Amino acid sequence: MIYLDNAATSWPKPEAVYAAVDDCLRNCGGSPGRGGHRLARAASQIVFDAREEVAVLLGIRNSSSLIFAYNATDALNMALFGLLKPGDKVVTTSMEHNAVTRTLRVLERQGVALRVIQADERGQTTREDFRAALAQGATAVVVGHGSNVTGALAPLAEIGPLAAEAGAILIVDAAQTAGVEDIDVAAMGIDVLAFSGHKGLLGPQGTGGLYVRDDLSVTPLRFGGTGSQSESDAQPVFYPDRLESGTANTPGLAGLLAGVRFIRETGPAVIRNRERELTDLLLEGLSRIPGVTLYGPAAGENRTAVVSFTVRGRDSGETASQLDREYGIACRGGLHCAPWAHRTIGTLRTGTVRFSPGYYTTRQEIDAALLAVKEIAGR
Repeated sequence: MIYLDNAATSWPKPEAVYAAVDDCLRNCGGSPGRGGHRLARAASQIVFDAREEVAVLLGIRNSSSLIFAYNATDALNMALFGLLKPGDKVVTTSMEHNAVTRTLRVLERQGVALRVIQADERGQTTREDFRAALAQGATAVVVGHGSNVTGALAPLAEIGPLAAEAGAILIVDAAQTAGVEDIDVAAMGIDVLAFSGHKGLLGPQGTGGLYVRDDLSVTPLRFGGTGSQSESDAQPVFYPDRLESGTANTPGLAGLLAGVRFIRETGPAVIRNRERELTDLLLEGLSRIPGVTLYGPAAGENRTAVVSFTVRGRDSGETASQLDREYGIACRGGLHCAPWAHRTIGTLRTGTVRFSPGYYTTRQEIDAALLAVKEIAGR
């Protein structure tokens, strides 16, 4: 199989990730924070180490401000429902994933006002777009760092100061970028960051997290046992316990820990440069195939490793199915849980075929994928 669906879940994982999950299940069977015996202590150490490693990677100065979640969607729900209230004003963009848009629509029905910045036909927004939207007042800015449809990167380093100047909280969806693109929450002025563990961080599914600036108070979505202050029936007020009720996904976090250590040892820049090289090869090759239309920024521009295209006269789901069935190429066709983005770039009716290479993708696999698309487009 040629795997080009890393925007959904990265695969394969580093060998250390598989080993860490297996070792945790066999040798760290206790519940973290729930007991003083050695298995419980070993589980607690895994959670602590994972929190520390992720914090260092993302520029989080106080690791207690990092809350583990089940995925970026879970983290975004915690943040949006926990921070926003009727009367608040939210600035967002027309490129957001349903994890943001569906949640904001619920909040809109509860009295939160939305202002949507219209991205251009390539899915890009600018500093001036955000400046104009924020000039009308805002409580929060909610923006995806990298589009899961076009790969376009939001100008985070420029948005952060604008949001701060307007007195707005900057909430970032880093599902597509954590582990690959540069993220430093302090330097970028990010107040809240949601991320997936199973994509660029190379961990297992069922892992993710939420960074919350120390002085922000997020109302919990879940209440229950935290292993702390067990004498009280009130939820702890301090992070991470405030938002981490219930037993953690310790095997998943063991795998996440191994994935993040692999990234730090390999070097995020090394991984990023490899993915960009592969992405540029895809963009350049696809651009030369008659009947293929590309979407998003061009090769060498400000983008991450997500490439969307259509083949003239063909449904994107049909094309993706052919690539899988006839060529052994795993990719994704359709709307990618982001109808706003497809409406923006004009593909709401057709969807797109999405190729998303990863660190383990080879140049030979890219060449094979390009040949397959050329053959399908030529039929």
